[in-house]
Amino acid sequence: MSERFEPRIVAFVCNWCTYTAADNAGVGRMEQPPNVDIIRVMCSGRIEPAFILKAFALGADGVIVSGCHPPGDCHYSNGNFKTFRRMPLVERLLAQFGIEKERFHWGWISGAEAVKWAQLTHEFTERIRALGPLNWGKGDSHLEGDCHL
Repeated sequence: MSERFEPRIVAFVCNWCTYTAADNAGVGRMEQPPNVDIIRVMCSGRIEPAFILKAFALGADGVIVSGCHPPGDCHYSNGNFKTFRRMPLVERLLAQFGIEKERFHWGWISGAEAVKWAQLTHEFTERIRALGPLNWGKGDSHLEGDCHL
């Protein structure tokens, strides 16, 4: 009998909105899968495409990027517009590396949407579990550096 695959998911989340939603989900004792490792950033606009590639290279099976709702809800005025422009490019970049588009999710969750965060983590974890492990980058020394997530 084989063990059930438990994916590793890395979530880059905005401090002011999505992280607050994740925190509120925890405070509200909403069930969340333990598969999601949250990396809090001050703004989703500060998430470089290299961070996402690095997460996959270091063993993530899926990556989530989430910030404040555009337009105008960004704590830093226009950070989420940077995210809005960058993430479609990241999707195309991931495709060039052979990473299925289903392994990457980006979007918006406000601090008041704890239920939405909990639902996203459940649905995304199940999606990645169905896809199976991503073996991209494992053993490729040119993808490994000094920085670890």
